Amino acid sequence: MNKVYSRVLAGVLLSGLSISTFGGDITGKITLKGTQPKEKKLPLDVLCSKARAATGATGIATTRFYVTDENGGLGEVFVSLKSVPGDYEVPATPAVMDQVGCEYTPYILGVQVGQKIVVKNSDNVLHNVHPTPRVKGNPESNRAQLPKGKDLDFVYNNAEKFLRFKCDVHPWMFAYVNVVDHPYFAVSATDGTYTIKNVPAGDYEIQAIHRKAHAPKYVGLTQKITVGADGATADFVVDITK
Repeated sequence: MNKVYSRVLAGVLLSGLSISTFGGDITGKITLKGTQPKEKKLPLDVLCSKARAATGATGIATTRFYVTDENGGLGEVFVSLKSVPGDYEVPATPAVMDQVGCEYTPYILGVQVGQKIVVKNSDNVLHNVHPTPRVKGNPESNRAQLPKGKDLDFVYNNAEKFLRFKCDVHPWMFAYVNVVDHPYFAVSATDGTYTIKNVPAGDYEIQAIHRKAHAPKYVGLTQKITVGADGATADFVVDITK
């Protein structure tokens, strides 16, 4: 046991608090039920085809509405706690989106209210970055970004699910940013797994939302969980057969 942890543990015991006050991680897996629709081919122009080839990508570029693995795991699902009380420090480290091969990456992103979003352009192609928020107080803007040009910064001070970023020059280019007022969120990996780290012990409602399956209301799936010293597990099934 290291000295830092020993001092923390001693302080907890002396204060009469349970070590479970610290809580743990929430882990889980998102699974897709049903056959996903066939993705559509992207209408890349000559410049974008060259930009994509420069990334080493092979095969046909398609939409990515449903990102799955061979076992039915569903990626790019936004998972977060609902109605978490308290004030939380805004992360000093910005969230980053890039434009690579005329596609936004990542496609689904989570940030805290007030956290800076940096948008890069790794393509040798002109793009424009056009966020179109729906929540009052989150400003719309439309800014050109030169080939491999200077980074653009954005900040949103109101919570909003799936705030859309698009490129008007290349109308297939979209990304979606989830702005939340606490740090307890994650985006599922391609195999459907996710982890929300360092959640304080307590009872919560957790929500999983898939941008395509749960549009346009973005209510998604919810369940109640209790986080203890060993964390908690919450799995979800996104059913597209209904």
